[in-house]
Amino acid sequence: MLLSLSTWIVPLVAAIILHEISHGWVANAFGDPTARRAGRLSLNPIRHADPVGTLILPTVLAMSGAPIFGWAKPVPVNMSRLRNPRWHGILVTAAGPGMNLLLALLTAIAYGVLLAATAPGPMSWGLSFLAANLVNFILINLFLAMFNLLPIPPLDGGHIVAGLLPPRQGEKFERLGRFGLPVLLGVLVVLPLVNPAWSVMQYVVVPPVRAMMEALLDLARFIG
Repeated sequence: MLLSLSTWIVPLVAAIILHEISHGWVANAFGDPTARRAGRLSLNPIRHADPVGTLILPTVLAMSGAPIFGWAKPVPVNMSRLRNPRWHGILVTAAGPGMNLLLALLTAIAYGVLLAATAPGPMSWGLSFLAANLVNFILINLFLAMFNLLPIPPLDGGHIVAGLLPPRQGEKFERLGRFGLPVLLGVLVVLPLVNPAWSVMQYVVVPPVRAMMEALLDLARFIG
């Protein structure tokens, strides 16, 4: 059971931490050193782990058989210090989902190389464990990317929409982030309870994740 849990929790922790670090990397490149000075560009997971979102919640979800999700401590970014706060701010925000999509692609290639290296015989126990981690890492990164691109503050997609709107409207939209948790609960939990056809996860997030997962696994099998 512990080995099965680790094939989900370890990839999840890696995916959400790299998601957060990417925001800081891009912000630093565009003139805001806040995350770098706070030591948040480190790959050390301890610097980014949130006790609930990174450890407790994913473990409980994995043990209960529910879809696994989590978060790391947000990387601090001061948008006013960016050389072009509006457009560079959009790029900083998009860096998180962009990192997850890039990781999914690179992991699919690595999985394909593993398949090629072990064909045509069966994999050893250790390589099978590695393969499970790689496949789950692809799925988790795709899910994190699509979920965070939902245009709901305080998700990345909400910040991107706010940046694309005219400044006055963008500021008003951004203020919805103060009610982020109730809004997310309303959209993701309450709406499906009222009407299953309104499930954002099932009809907005899952379809592109499933399509991209199939495409990346096809790529891996082609390489292998």
